[in-house]
Amino acid sequence: MSATISGCPATTTKSCSRIKIVGEAIPNIPWEDKPAGYSELVWRFSGNPVIDRHPIPKAFSIYNSAVVPFEGGFAGVFRTEYKTRMPHLHAGFSKDGINWQIEHDEIKMTGADPEIARYEFAYDPRVTKLEDWYYVQWCNGYHGPTIGLARTRDFKHFEQLENAFLPYNRNGALFPRKINGRYAMLSRPSDTGHTKFGDIFYSESPDLVYWGRHRHVMGRGGNWWQDTKIGAGPSPIETSEGWLLFYHGVLNSCNGFVYSTGAALLDLEQPWKVLYRSAEHILAPEALYETTGTVPNVVFPTAALCDAPTGRIALYCGAADTFTTLAFVNAFELIDWLKTQPKVC
Repeated sequence: MSATISGCPATTTKSCSRIKIVGEAIPNIPWEDKPAGYSELVWRFSGNPVIDRHPIPKAFSIYNSAVVPFEGGFAGVFRTEYKTRMPHLHAGFSKDGINWQIEHDEIKMTGADPEIARYEFAYDPRVTKLEDWYYVQWCNGYHGPTIGLARTRDFKHFEQLENAFLPYNRNGALFPRKINGRYAMLSRPSDTGHTKFGDIFYSESPDLVYWGRHRHVMGRGGNWWQDTKIGAGPSPIETSEGWLLFYHGVLNSCNGFVYSTGAALLDLEQPWKVLYRSAEHILAPEALYETTGTVPNVVFPTAALCDAPTGRIALYCGAADTFTTLAFVNAFELIDWLKTQPKVC
């Protein structure tokens, strides 16, 4: 075990006193210390995958899913792919964030206009705690992919709201507080297929129904690992240095798409302004469960638990469109590292 001061690793004590994270303490956050001699920023959980193939009878796989602290444990919304290979959303609960009990029946939304309530497909959810609700954002089928919105307080009853945007859009990630009095969301406009382009955009809403003030945040390119398309991962984490965002970047290799993970810091009050961005990926497909599966060579971040006092982050990723995995990073180390990165054009 590494030496700590007030929960901060000895290597980050100065940053820990200088950088502040806005959020709650999660004393039971899933965590495993960095292996001795390991030099990378992000390291994988030794018990991966945390959700393997066939986790419930009707499911072929569960991946690209969202997790938040809930009632002393953890709850989540999970992309559950049936043996028909159609994706559905299921709720799940865990005491430790590692061992999950996934509900066998899909989430049944209520309250929506029948026009958008009918099921086409539902995948890649994110969950954001905002005020006294947990908001679910997912890729919702409505004449193509768009951003669906719903809210819950207990992960048993879900009220579906209006879709945020027109088709075609993916990778919606709400901010965990209003910005200048408005709800705020990141998204990635796309097309109806396996998009070969895509930048991250910022949008605002007074009421979660009408969205506007769209601003370009950052584009693909600069380095090959992210030169095809990029998309927001989990809801950004508020820090004194800016909004800490995990995102995915895609390389179009001679063997197909390769999905890796990067990070960025966005301005607190004008989040379309990028302060720092990773020129290098911080996590790329290397482990067997990331390179082998339904879609090989995918690490897709969709949830980040952050223990504010210590800066510990547990990062949940989809792996190879087959598994749910867990990785770890320290926020203070990551922010310091981002500030050393060359500008990404």
